Amino acid sequence: MAAATEVALTESHVGKKKKKNAVKRYWETTEENETEEKNEQNRTQPNKEERKRKTETQGMKGGQKKKKTLKGKKTLSGNSDPFPGPAPIPKENIQKFERGDATKLSSETRGKLKHTLLHSESASDLAKTQAARFDLLLPEDAGFLEADEDEETCTIAQEDIAEAVDITSATKYFNLSLTQFGPYRLDYTRNGRHLLLGGRRGHVSCFDWQSKQLMCEINVMETVNDVRWLHTETMFAVAQKKWLYIYDSSGIELHCIRRFNDVIRMQFLPYHFLLATASSTGFLQYLDVSVGKEVAATCTKAGRLDVMAQNPYNAIIHLGHPTGTVTMWSPNQREPLVKMLCHRGGVRSLAVDKTGTYMVTSGLDRRLKVFDIRAFRPLQSYGLPAGASCLSLSQRGLLSASTGDTVQVYKDVWGTPVKKPYMAHRVHGSVWGVQFCPFEDVLGIGHSEGFTSMIVPGAGEPNFDGLDANPYRTVKQRQEWEVKALLEKIQPELICLEPAKLGEVDRASWEQRHREKVERLGFDPLAKEKFTPRQKKKGRSSTGNIQKRKKQVAHEDQRELMTKTVEERLIKEKEMSQKKKTTQGQGSALDRFNK
Repeated sequence: MAAATEVALTESHVGKKKKKNAVKRYWETTEENETEEKNEQNRTQPNKEERKRKTETQGMKGGQKKKKTLKGKKTLSGNSDPFPGPAPIPKENIQKFERGDATKLSSETRGKLKHTLLHSESASDLAKTQAARFDLLLPEDAGFLEADEDEETCTIAQEDIAEAVDITSATKYFNLSLTQFGPYRLDYTRNGRHLLLGGRRGHVSCFDWQSKQLMCEINVMETVNDVRWLHTETMFAVAQKKWLYIYDSSGIELHCIRRFNDVIRMQFLPYHFLLATASSTGFLQYLDVSVGKEVAATCTKAGRLDVMAQNPYNAIIHLGHPTGTVTMWSPNQREPLVKMLCHRGGVRSLAVDKTGTYMVTSGLDRRLKVFDIRAFRPLQSYGLPAGASCLSLSQRGLLSASTGDTVQVYKDVWGTPVKKPYMAHRVHGSVWGVQFCPFEDVLGIGHSEGFTSMIVPGAGEPNFDGLDANPYRTVKQRQEWEVKALLEKIQPELICLEPAKLGEVDRASWEQRHREKVERLGFDPLAKEKFTPRQKKKGRSSTGNIQKRKKQVAHEDQRELMTKTVEERLIKEKEMSQKKKTTQGQGSALDRFNK
């Protein structure tokens, strides 16, 4: 045992000193060390080359970067990309998102204006291409009602459609029996979520028509001519017997505007925050909702204004008159911009397409006409047995026309001539108002017996813009949208027939103003070159002295021109007086009666 312990003690590390490795001298290098050093140099060389490439690209003058050839680009697998660059976009998809023609820059536009115009044009092109590229990701598609071989779509009843579709779509067809305070007028919000009803005998109610949740229900104890939502679902306007009233979503009266009296029809311009009203006395008035002031009041001199519509493209108000004419109005002018003779009898109703291209009118002559607003000429004319009392156009181009207690929906009205309606439905009472719900395949019908929600496949736009009109927005999102919309509010002075011409320079008006200025001053201030004073020494060429010399020279030139013009006027006056004297010298037989 003692021998074993002695061996273990001798093999342990206790008491041992670490041996220091001796430093190798340069004459002691071997062949193995030389091969190791070469391998390390080969490893570090590619890293140095990569660093040089990075420093070269970063240090290029003017921030220019090397152009990469897409054709030779390789993937992770080492193979070249057979489809380099972004995927091509069809022209049809790009044209779908166009918002107007490109701005044409003349040779005279220079400097900052040219830079801003080019920048805005490039931004609009980028937005257009991105929207067309992401169009494939939209979840919903538009579809229409299709019938069997021996069946027509206009003969399909609403009950059959409600049984065939899913549960959520079937709940969109319903009837509200309101027989006591009818007939009713209606209005949907811009996002298509809330519905506002106004009965002729004072009943006003607003509710979320999808969840059937009632927001408020009041009776104003007075005749109601029209109802209209404002910029959000928190406020709405009611045109009562005497004056215009503003209520909130809980039914509390906010304002009574007595300057707007005897209002019959209303239209709200969402991007201008303007409420346009037409009265029975023939006045067209504009109310700025954001400030609460009257912007313009125009006497149309056309009698009772009970037919009214707006052009969503340029915010022009269209009015129909008993003489068969349709006039287009802007708050900037006292006279109508356009006056069209559309019918032989009075105009009963009119509607304008969302693109501002087509206008549909119906008159007492029992004709339904489609006009091209760009050329102001008729495209189609249809004869109806009893005429159409109410018209409405959907986002997808469907037209609803009501005659008595029947509502008919037509498809492709401005294309080929239509012989049969797309859909038809009969309600219990006479129709008083129709309107398509935005972003939904629903047509709202207000009649003397209440309200009916009708399913019309293919009527609404399937996809919505969440930044503009979002049906599912929260209270916080609505508040943020309201602030942004107020900051981006368009002034009423910019309302015109062609909004694309706002960025152009009117050369004719500038020349006319220049001629008027020349006639007023008696000389052309731009005819002579500007005087540049000579540089003097000894402090006599200060900025103040230079301005004084410029004014003296300008005054002298003006004096010479003004004296010439005055002398010419005196000569003309003398000639005119001499002519009068010669005519008076001859005299007449009746001069003896002049005393």
